[in-house]
Amino acid sequence: MTRPVRISAPAARRIALAAQGFRDPRPTGAVDRRHLRRVMARLQLLQLDSVPVVMRTQYMPAFSRLGPYEPELLDRIAYRDDEWFEAWCHEASLLAIDDEPLLRWSKARARRGETWKHLAEFAANDAAYVSDVLAQVRERPLAPGELREPRPRNGEWWGDRSLGAVALDWLFRVGEVGIRRKPGFVKEFDVFDRIVPAEILERATPSEEDAHRCLLLRAAASHGVATVADLVDYHRLPKVPARARVAELVEDGQLLDAEVEGWNRPALLHPDAVTPRAVDTCTLVSPFDPVVWFRERASRVFGFEYRIEIYTPAEKRVYGYYVLPFLLGDRLVGRVDLKTDRGAGVLLVRAAFSEEGTDAAEVAGGLRCALDDLARFVGVDGWAVDGDKGDLIRRLR
Repeated sequence: MTRPVRISAPAARRIALAAQGFRDPRPTGAVDRRHLRRVMARLQLLQLDSVPVVMRTQYMPAFSRLGPYEPELLDRIAYRDDEWFEAWCHEASLLAIDDEPLLRWSKARARRGETWKHLAEFAANDAAYVSDVLAQVRERPLAPGELREPRPRNGEWWGDRSLGAVALDWLFRVGEVGIRRKPGFVKEFDVFDRIVPAEILERATPSEEDAHRCLLLRAAASHGVATVADLVDYHRLPKVPARARVAELVEDGQLLDAEVEGWNRPALLHPDAVTPRAVDTCTLVSPFDPVVWFRERASRVFGFEYRIEIYTPAEKRVYGYYVLPFLLGDRLVGRVDLKTDRGAGVLLVRAAFSEEGTDAAEVAGGLRCALDDLARFVGVDGWAVDGDKGDLIRRLR
């Protein structure tokens, strides 16, 4: 039996950040399509979120790895050129169009009523209406409000959405329609075969087991070193079958057993993972960046206890409404509560904290540079302190 690979805690951090693309050289000129494609290849997917407090989250991972760029370029790749497509995979996400066959198992489960059961019941009980909604989308791409009969909500579990929006949601989950975005992040639904090319749709459908194995290997490549839970969470696979697939990958030698200093769980190492001597980063990351989106992993790898407090009452928030972690070198060394005030043309710093055991002066110095970059990226003139909470505020002011 092969002994597990032993990895120190600092080495694990560097492996993880290198796998996420933080060791890739930043462009010396303008960011172009090649750079954004490289980020997508590293990350596999970009999580979507509608909260625009600082910048919509799908734009942030590329910024954190490449520096400021034109967000419209990402929109063109995803929604005009259809190189990427929206799917439900680690929440709503963008993925490369070539990956579409790997997600068909999820749509098949939805059709069988194994997931999204309320939607499945609605579609079964009102099949004629759902068919009519699909026929309207075949006539032309549309937003829910543009349906001939959107049907007001009736107080069911789906909240304030119209039944037309619910029907479109069901059709999206089972792969009948896809989503493009208009300005303002507004959804526009189109039939799937006008988004995904026929050449891809005609590819053989992998078995659920093969698709899971492939996605788990990709998650391992994107993490470098990880626990089973980390790998399963990356594409939000069903836990029991996914754990069985991980065991098969270890048995086949496609993943290596590892032990990481300070981790209380066994680890797995991707055979192609690299361990750089150093990682030189100075950037803010989104709450939905793969570096921190699985909070248990952020705690284990970086010693960074993190949760987003948007839905926490203001008087109970510890750090702030929309807090971005600050990555300096190979450590998460601080966090800052930010808001983009586009009317005033400024990025507002409402609170800023260094992590325990860090040098506050060093953290503040790096954070100034990171805030300069972020202000340029979000398209404002600069940043300003607009609060008094946190040990870094005085230094930033």
